[in-house]
Amino acid sequence: MGNFKEDIARVRAFVFDVDGVFTDGGIIVTPEGDFVRKYNAKDGFALSHAIKKGYLTAVITGGRGNCLEARFRMLGIDKLYPGCLDKLNKLKEFMAEHDLKPDEVLFMGDDIPDVEPMTYVGMPVCPADAATEVVRVSRYVSPFKGGEGCIRDVVEQTLRARGDWFSPDDPHADVASA
Repeated sequence: MGNFKEDIARVRAFVFDVDGVFTDGGIIVTPEGDFVRKYNAKDGFALSHAIKKGYLTAVITGGRGNCLEARFRMLGIDKLYPGCLDKLNKLKEFMAEHDLKPDEVLFMGDDIPDVEPMTYVGMPVCPADAATEVVRVSRYVSPFKGGEGCIRDVVEQTLRARGDWFSPDDPHADVASA
């Protein structure tokens, strides 16, 4: 483990939990039994840009629901593992499928089930309001809370470190919002 900016420039894949990372952790249950969550459009825009630039992405979550799956399909997430009770094994499966080394993976989680997979990757990060146990294993704590731009923060930092973020003359600067 070296300098944060040098290490983040090695990241080729982003892996995220959902509740408390993409969202503030609040869930509304519909009468039909689906779960409604509020997502941050800036998080979605940054992640969508990363995907277009060729970064690999996965969502590994204990959460589930049609709305959750629709959101991540819309963004173009490579792998979605909803209702997951063993996040470390799904992480290892994703990494093996794409021949990823731990130092090439950023994992953002916010609560106890995320600690084990976070300690497996080279770039464990968390939102500002993550559980104490998660903060302890994180290389970086975003100043933004879950659902309030923490994903945009780490994706933008990674892409900037690798020279993949937008520049004023970027022909993709007019990309539609996610």
